[in-house]
Amino acid sequence: MNLSVKLDRERFEIAGGFAISRASRTHAEVLVVTLNDGSVRGHGECVPYARYGESLDSVADQIRAITPAIEAGMSRAQLQEAMPAGAARNAVDCAFWDLEAKTTGRTAAEIAGLNALQPVTTAYTISVGTADAMGEAARKAAARPLLKVKLAGRGDPERLRAVRAHAPDARLIIDANEAWDEGCFAENMAACLETGVELIEQPLPASDDSALERLARPVTVCADESLHTRKELGALRKRYDAVNIKLDKAGGLTEALLLLEAARAHGFRTMIGCMLGTSLAMAPALLLAQSTDYVDLDGPLLLSQDREPGLKFEGSLLYPPEPALWG
Repeated sequence: MNLSVKLDRERFEIAGGFAISRASRTHAEVLVVTLNDGSVRGHGECVPYARYGESLDSVADQIRAITPAIEAGMSRAQLQEAMPAGAARNAVDCAFWDLEAKTTGRTAAEIAGLNALQPVTTAYTISVGTADAMGEAARKAAARPLLKVKLAGRGDPERLRAVRAHAPDARLIIDANEAWDEGCFAENMAACLETGVELIEQPLPASDDSALERLARPVTVCADESLHTRKELGALRKRYDAVNIKLDKAGGLTEALLLLEAARAHGFRTMIGCMLGTSLAMAPALLLAQSTDYVDLDGPLLLSQDREPGLKFEGSLLYPPEPALWG
């Protein structure tokens, strides 16, 4: 198969902005890879992430470097060894999946050996801010069944209480994005228990998370920044109870499916998460969302405008992609 590779940069406005403990953003900037065999096009989207040393330029350079090999006949299996895990491989890998689906007339789920995809309920993110601002955001989203609350370390008990007061019936999970330390860990953990939080993502920095082996974890603690591929799972078992799988970290759907299987074998609970991207980035992740304990694929809900066609949402209920989008 003779393929051509096309790379596009795209920018999407975030509705109201987006803030976590270490940064805030007004736009989602993504890269889209298109593989063209002359009659069919396969697409994949990635979101370069500065936390992992990635930029739009660096990821684009990685994709350009591998382009001659792809156009010379590299397979999806060979891609896994030719590129490291990360956003660049994710875009190319997902484009391969989409191309195969459209070429063979089979869905990506069928190719992966899965049943037909079903709708799933996704978390909806509350950006970090003052307790009052987060309480108001929670009030507006109170009808959603699952809220993901971004936190920042100091002041988190007040933030959690405000969110809970304004969304009394929602299930809560939180994401500290590495902002806690041992000085605030116990107080923040107690506040999580008080407000009924089910899961805490990445409370401590990935570079200093060994303390989780001795700190009490009465609420499920989930690895995010500490986990990229299957290689890290063994070292994380004494520190975490769950893992957040993201295609941009794992380097594509191919590795993510294997990572999900391995995580279960290690006894972890699982979440499928995302970077802040469009429906094209979320669509492949829906294959994992069918069987993970938590789904966090609300990226398109946070944008002022998604791509067309996009994924269908009814509130927080997320439907499988149409073939025109992906897979």
